[in-house]
Amino acid sequence: MAIEPIRWEGDRLELLDQRLLPDQTVYVSCKTAAEVAAAIRDMVVRGAPAIGCAAAFGVVLGKSSSKAFDLLAASRPTAINLFWALERMKRATNAVAEAKAIFDEDLAANRAMGRHGAALISKGARVLTYCNTGALATSGHGTALGVVRTAFERDKAISVIACETRPYLQGARLTAWECMQEGIPCTLITDNMAGHLMSKGDVDVVIVGADRIAANGDAANKIGTYMVAVLARRHRLPFYVAAPTSTFDPKTADGSKIQIEERPPQEVAGYRGLRWAPAGVAIRNPAFDVTPAELIDAIVCEKGVVRNPDRERLAAILR
Repeated sequence: MAIEPIRWEGDRLELLDQRLLPDQTVYVSCKTAAEVAAAIRDMVVRGAPAIGCAAAFGVVLGKSSSKAFDLLAASRPTAINLFWALERMKRATNAVAEAKAIFDEDLAANRAMGRHGAALISKGARVLTYCNTGALATSGHGTALGVVRTAFERDKAISVIACETRPYLQGARLTAWECMQEGIPCTLITDNMAGHLMSKGDVDVVIVGADRIAANGDAANKIGTYMVAVLARRHRLPFYVAAPTSTFDPKTADGSKIQIEERPPQEVAGYRGLRWAPAGVAIRNPAFDVTPAELIDAIVCEKGVVRNPDRERLAAILR
């Protein structure tokens, strides 16, 4: 793969430090479960599927101890893939083989999603996306950006409009970088430009990822996704979510029950040592929001496309 966010080296896990992209390509070497948990918490590795894969190898490094499971489970609360992977590892008779299987299955799921989702993208489409859902957020290829990648490989002559994704700038730093690595035409915009471009007819379709999808189809994703979904509905643009079934959470009835992570206030006050907010100002920093199922035209997963997602349709595809 051109982009390798996660590398298992037998006695250590190497994670591409996404905090330093696009300026530096540096791998962080983790030799303990505690180091993997810290890398997840500090966003060295990010993206729900990638977090799940990293956690699985973290269990291996922690020798499947209860302490390892507790450390990893406490690293980030919203992405269900983390807990899904840990449950699989608890049942594993061979931890290394199971972690590798989780990694390989995620890559296969991403490629399948790409095939299913590419059929939804018209030739020449201008695709608006949010946050980073590419190879960096997974074991490889990507979810929503994986759909874009597959459509581009099929010579559909598409282009990407990447929202910068405040406050951590995953769209500006990561999605734009991935597109440039692979020659996919990409235009970067600030988050508050999305509505303007839609009103001018400069967007044809919106596709995003998800960190947890509730039983009724409500989808938690990076903060700001809900805003984009509302704008897409206002402008009658298709709004798609791409996520593997490991992101589906049938035990959570709806989006109101999803725990939303609050991250440190300094992420909003400034970036990389530059502060622009006045000292002492109150700050909120929810990392995710929930898009109601009624605003989602389809969910793309490795098993196919669920149009107008609801409780019954999602339960059926999970059978």
